[in-house]
Amino acid sequence: MSRLRLYISGMKRLRFVLALILAAGFPAATSAQQPQPRPPVSRAEITLSFAPVVKRAAPAVVNVYALKRVQGGNNPFFDDPVFRRFFGQGMPGMGPPGERLQRSLGSGVIVDPAGIVVTNHHVVEGADQIRIALADKREFDAEVLLRDQRSDLAILRIKDGRERFPAIEFGDSDVIAVGDIVLAIGDPFGVGQTVTQGIVSALARTQLGISDYQFFIQTDAAINQGNSGGALVDMTGRLIGINTALYSRSGGSIGIGFAIPVNMVRVVLESARGGGTAVKRPWFGAKLQAVTPEIAESLGSKRPAGALIANVTAKSPAERAGLKVGDVIVAVDGQPVEDPNAFDYRFATKPVGGKANLSIERQGRALAVSVALEGAPERPRDEIVIRARSPFMGAKVANLSPALNDELRLDAAAEGVAIIEIENGSTAQSLGFQRGDVVISVNGVKIANSRDLERIANSASRQWNLMILRGGQQINITLRG
Repeated sequence: MSRLRLYISGMKRLRFVLALILAAGFPAATSAQQPQPRPPVSRAEITLSFAPVVKRAAPAVVNVYALKRVQGGNNPFFDDPVFRRFFGQGMPGMGPPGERLQRSLGSGVIVDPAGIVVTNHHVVEGADQIRIALADKREFDAEVLLRDQRSDLAILRIKDGRERFPAIEFGDSDVIAVGDIVLAIGDPFGVGQTVTQGIVSALARTQLGISDYQFFIQTDAAINQGNSGGALVDMTGRLIGINTALYSRSGGSIGIGFAIPVNMVRVVLESARGGGTAVKRPWFGAKLQAVTPEIAESLGSKRPAGALIANVTAKSPAERAGLKVGDVIVAVDGQPVEDPNAFDYRFATKPVGGKANLSIERQGRALAVSVALEGAPERPRDEIVIRARSPFMGAKVANLSPALNDELRLDAAAEGVAIIEIENGSTAQSLGFQRGDVVISVNGVKIANSRDLERIANSASRQWNLMILRGGQQINITLRG
């Protein structure tokens, strides 16, 4: 009983804190005037609940059902033990012959009354059919407008042009603070729309391996399987993040969840609204690395923070701005940069056009540098889907360029042909090829462009000697079909 009383008294103290902004009646805030927390001033305010916040935000949170058709069947290339060791086992398509269905359940958020929905890329990845279920139980078919694997975001559109749907308002993820109260809304485990409450536990979480842009909001609001793509909202009912992942040893919530900041969502959404098939982001043109304590000491820095420039690409915005190897970037437009992931996020959320002001340290001196915000140079990609019977059957490949290298997070000097997409149930998928793999050579022949790979795939070889670049590591494989 003593423990129970302690829990109840703790809840009373929590209720006291929860009334920060609730008593204000949730006035409509503008970007120029964000609501400010304040202590409750009456007993009535202490007893307020989260119901008004939920009423405002929940109608815009939906369920996302994704259906994927996968062809079963065994693949002769998997008889090679070396290939199995490099590319793993249990790949889709290794089951019994025939078609099988994979279903996934996630959440989404309506961000435009026209039926535009934001969700996670991994929720709808490879889906052949997508259904959206509203909070009022009605269901609609949906189509994908844009997929962005780099941010793990996807933009969908409900296929019903006659109705205006309830849409959520955007907040500003740059003004939230650790300790702010938040609500997570989604559909965990398919039980139905669920609301959980917590606080912002941390900001700018990196090194999680979830996506290319690792700059997550951490919260202790319960996030479980099925919450992916759902809303993280503040106490005005505005969207501040898209729930994406949880840290768990069992699959259930232990109070460590992560959300993509809404300011990244804005960038992806604007690209989709503009009719683009890829997100338009500025190109920096330099390779960065973390500042370790040893590096900080050698540079005379006070603490190990910032993004160290390790390499500058010729004719890039970074080179034209005068940045040099050894410079340490410590801020972008006044926003602090703790590590390369923080820089990537800050730079990627800038609109193309204009300039970004960088604060750097060079040999102990503080300098200000302006960098042009422009897209990476593009060359003809000559995208081809390989149809010939070969290890690459079902893979879409493209010629490398600064733009594609940047998109796939490849080294600027990488050469070869990149795999950019893989068909469900294809030979390439069953062998474990991935988006971003670079084909350097096949059977001793250097692959300079996509036509080279298509030509050699048509050679009907009985043995395939492959040289693949993945994650900076060169892999040499021999397959016998």
